[in-house]
Amino acid sequence: MFAILGPNGSGKTTLFRVLSTLIPIQQGDVQVLGNDLRTQPDAVRAQLGVVFQSPSVDKKLTVLENIIHHGRLYGLAGRELHSRADEMLTRLGLADRKRELVEKLTGGLRRRVELAKGMLHRPRLFLLDEPSTALDPGAQNDDWHYLKQGSQETGVTVVLTTHLLEEAQGADRIAIMHQGKLAALDTPAALQSAVGGDAITIRTTAADALAAELAQRFNLHAKIVDNSVRLELPNGHEWIPKLVEAFPDRIDSITLGKPTLEDVFIHFTGHRFWSETNSDLNHEGTKNTKNKKH
Repeated sequence: MFAILGPNGSGKTTLFRVLSTLIPIQQGDVQVLGNDLRTQPDAVRAQLGVVFQSPSVDKKLTVLENIIHHGRLYGLAGRELHSRADEMLTRLGLADRKRELVEKLTGGLRRRVELAKGMLHRPRLFLLDEPSTALDPGAQNDDWHYLKQGSQETGVTVVLTTHLLEEAQGADRIAIMHQGKLAALDTPAALQSAVGGDAITIRTTAADALAAELAQRFNLHAKIVDNSVRLELPNGHEWIPKLVEAFPDRIDSITLGKPTLEDVFIHFTGHRFWSETNSDLNHEGTKNTKNKKH
């Protein structure tokens, strides 16, 4: 299970479209399962399962009809096709829904139909673009459970893009993207340990001045994030009383927490995962990307 994590506009979907052969490579090289994506796209496609962010199920067909039709597009037929369809319906908890029209299903169940389609032809690499978009937390958890189960039972490598920190936390490895570039890559535990201790956030009216005094008085390196002072320190709980005592009139609030994936993102990029600065950059980046495609 491999998660590509980043805010909207960080380049995740563009990377997904390149890996799924939907747009050509403009520069650089990509190898997928030993095949060159530029010169052997058909060989790559044959080994891919893909679930797009926008639904690709036919609402006027039943669950089973959607899966059977998809299987035929991949050259499956007869007993093998129906056997695989039954296998996927059972694995994804859809066996009792196979005769229902897709339009009558909840969003979470429709997404499961997408997963069943994507894994029907037994791909070696399963790509998913924002699979939890528009799903409630319960449906998100269900989808994650079925993805993990499918990965373990079939050996397929699952690669998904996401802007949800809690979703990425469940992956075996995470690639963090920021403004179209790879900011960090490792296991969730290793990324969190890279933060270097507890995360301390100080809200103050003069962040730059306080950061300078922290460096002068305590030799502490502080970052300014969203007009707050941020420190990464071992045994952060021991520093809280020291800081409050040293700057009683300068600190509006001070919080302490163990490193999260958002702390990891801040550590490697200097920005909060969801910040006004990031949002502006994302909208601009998205516009530029669209212009390039046209």
